[in-house]
Amino acid sequence: MTHLITWDEHAIDQAARFLRDDPDGLRLLMDAVDLLAVNPPPEGATPYGSPALRRVHAGRYRVLYEIKDAQVDIVVIHVGRVG
Repeated sequence: MTHLITWDEHAIDQAARFLRDDPDGLRLLMDAVDLLAVNPPPEGATPYGSPALRRVHAGRYRVLYEIKDAQVDIVVIHVGRVG
């Protein structure tokens, strides 16, 4: 089953800022988010507060996302850089 991935406007803005100085890193992040459509809680993803909120690392980036069971959607809430 493939899940729908949507991006919060704030997360899109954050990702766009990283595109300027690290396009390869952002590509790795986008690939990791695309994989969430097939496997929402991939190996290495950790709960973040509530069970629906998860965090996953992709290279030097982290992605905070929410799994919405009723709609089987994944909403990317926040994108940040580690270090």
